Amino acid sequence: MIFLTALFGALVGFAAVYIIAQRIRQKYGLQADVSRRLQKFKDDTAEKAAKSAKRAPRRVALTLADIPFADRTIKPLLEMIKQKLLSFAPTDIATMLERKIMLAGKKGVWHVNQCVMAWIGSIAACAVVAVIFFADNPELFLIQKILIGFIGAVVGAILPFVVLNSIIEKRHRQIRRQMPEFLDLLCVSVQAGLSFEGSVSKITARMKGPLIDECKQMQRDGAMGIPRRVSLQQMSKRCDMEEVYLFTASVIQSERLGTSLAKTLETQAMNMRERHRQHVKAQALKAPVKIVFPLVLFILPALFIVMLLPIIYNTLQNFNM
Repeated sequence: MIFLTALFGALVGFAAVYIIAQRIRQKYGLQADVSRRLQKFKDDTAEKAAKSAKRAPRRVALTLADIPFADRTIKPLLEMIKQKLLSFAPTDIATMLERKIMLAGKKGVWHVNQCVMAWIGSIAACAVVAVIFFADNPELFLIQKILIGFIGAVVGAILPFVVLNSIIEKRHRQIRRQMPEFLDLLCVSVQAGLSFEGSVSKITARMKGPLIDECKQMQRDGAMGIPRRVSLQQMSKRCDMEEVYLFTASVIQSERLGTSLAKTLETQAMNMRERHRQHVKAQALKAPVKIVFPLVLFILPALFIVMLLPIIYNTLQNFNM
């Protein structure tokens, strides 16, 4: 009995020692494995960094002489002058120029700061030219020269807006001329079974012009996730024309009410062609009024010379006789 008890105690003690030894081995063995892996990762990282340092070109610190003269002197000076001049320009001028750039279809091509600088440069250039042309006249007083310089500055301030308005008017004429054909093609495409976006894609792939550019911008807005209603409203704002407003409003209303888009586009195409016809008639009726000025300035003087010169010559000859 004593032997069995001693044997059982020995087995229990052996089992306890074995379990403790296993726990110690697992604990310290795991720590050693982790330490080994960390050391290997550090060695690999150091080796890669050394290889990269060997392959990378050695950076040489740039001195002031290595920088071109234009980059270190002229460009900062021009930027400083630009910022100083822009501080004198009213905020309303920048806002108005931004809107006119958008209406001219030059958004992203022309920048507001550049246009403001051109406007200020135009004022200064016209004032200087006016003073130079009239400064040598000794008969003019100082106040008259100052007034001439002020008139030149006013002309320089108006001139850029006149050019910009002429560009906008030319773009509006092109859109108005292209609108009936665009709506006819869009109506036919929708009636053939294409969707609105598919019809616009087909038309923009085969036509060119400012209206097509605006439609492409509308497609890009739709591809970015902007709803059709919002993209159409943005298109009408970029064009700022009654014809485009009517077209976009009819498409938005058709989408909201669930009516037939083909019938809506057909009605708009007929309406737009009629409006274009009336606009052409109005332009034709203005022709007699517009021809008065060249008639008075160029044609009538030539007729007077041709008709009256022989009479005046004969009259002078008779008086001499």
